[in-house]
Amino acid sequence: MMTDLFSTFDPATSTSTSLNWMSTMIGMIMMPSMYWVMPNRYTMTIKMLTTTLHNEFKTLLGKTKGMTLMMVSLFMFILFNNIMGLLPYVFTSSSHMAFTMSMALPMWMSMMLFGWMNKTQEMFAHLMPMGTPPALMPFMVIIETISNLIRPGALAVRLTANMIAGHLLMSLLGNNMETSSMIIVMSLITIQMMLMLFETAVALIQAYVFSVLSTLYASEVEYDNK
Repeated sequence: MMTDLFSTFDPATSTSTSLNWMSTMIGMIMMPSMYWVMPNRYTMTIKMLTTTLHNEFKTLLGKTKGMTLMMVSLFMFILFNNIMGLLPYVFTSSSHMAFTMSMALPMWMSMMLFGWMNKTQEMFAHLMPMGTPPALMPFMVIIETISNLIRPGALAVRLTANMIAGHLLMSLLGNNMETSSMIIVMSLITIQMMLMLFETAVALIQAYVFSVLSTLYASEVEYDNK
């Protein structure tokens, strides 16, 4: 049962060639084109969303306002993949650690290398919060070091676990429809519709959380370089 349930997330559906990971880039085709003479509602919605995110990330990043382009692009990329994963017969790439860790680890590593190579003393000082009692200083250094090391893993696991949980629940409800009565099937369909709306909100929220946390980690490095 568990093997059949988790086979939903198996990227290898054929023996020779699997094009499931190609769905990761399908969202790029859906991006609004800048060559339309008259803007439509879709392009206006995307523009309003990116402008709002740009203004919010700009306040979080401080002086490094140029990074808002990368953070907004990261948000849109994760959002498209989360939404595409909700469609039938579309591979959910954001439910795999290979997808999430490949975004979280290089970003965290680049921020850490930038901070430690340019402002080493400030990065060491960041391991010791202000007002820490002398007796707790060694423990605070260990705690801050561990919290910095687990950040990419926390980002990747948070996105993966939230996407897996909803898909597993929908798979369980769908499997129970085959051997149920008509009344139970109608109730399960209603629950599936409500769960679909919930998963759409989760897809949006998780993309926002991933990008905001990455922005906050970048703002800490910027704070150390003031």
